[in-house]
Parts: sequence; C-alpha cells; structure tokens
Amino acid sequence: MASYQDEAQEGEEVPQSMEQLAESAAPSSLRGVRACKRCGILKTMEQFMNEGCENCPFFDMNDIDGVNRYLTAFYEGQAAVMDPQESWAAKWIRVDSFFPGVYAIQVTGALERDIEEDLENRGLRWRCKPA
Repeated sequence: MASYQDEAQEGEEVPQSMEQLAESAAPSSLRGVRACKRCGILKTMEQFMNEGCENCPFFDMNDIDGVNRYLTAFYEGQAAVMDPQESWAAKWIRVDSFFPGVYAIQVTGALERDIEEDLENRGLRWRCKPA
C-alpha cells in the first residue's frame, strides 16, 4: 500500500499535517480496543504490539507484558481527531500536541511509579486517572 508521501510528485513537498494524517491509525476492530495510559490513543492490542504508540515511542510494547504496563481497557468515550492543532475537541481532551487518531475522552488507570518518574523527567504529562 503506497503512502501519500509515495504518491507525491517528485520535487513536490507534502504538507506535514497530510503526512501525519497518512501515518495515523484507527482501531482495526471494535473488539479488544485499549487506550494508551499516557496519551489515550485507541487501538487494538495487536496494533499496539505491531506498531507501538505513535505518541509514545519510548514505551516498549513488543510483548504482552509491555502492552499491559502501558495500556488500559478502562476508558470513556472516543473522539476521532483529524487535525489536532486546529481541533477544539482535541484541545478539550488535551491531545492537541499528538498525532491524528482516535482518542479516549477519559482514561482510567494508573501507571507504575517508575514510569511516572520517567515521564516526569522527560517533562511529559499523562492522561490516565486512578479509579
């Protein structure tokens, strides 16, 4: 499957927002959808294991243990965000600095303390809230 970047004419520059949109992912199934505890993007466990989280490339999701550390099945609502920088909905759910995709409105869960410390050291925030 060719990407938008591949189809661009030689010498023609592809806008970054189009490039990000072409790389975005939506859940491939409604069954087994999980939310990333940091950014809230929704994908199936299989998609997370194969592709990881585009907003959190530092999370190691290559195996089931890694996936279970960073994901939760407990979330409320969902919003498809096509242009995060311009979307009022993206700003409202605080995903305006992330890639386009389908996001949970609210994420319930807790990250392990060492993961929270790592995110704090990187100056990053997370969206999950304890139950």
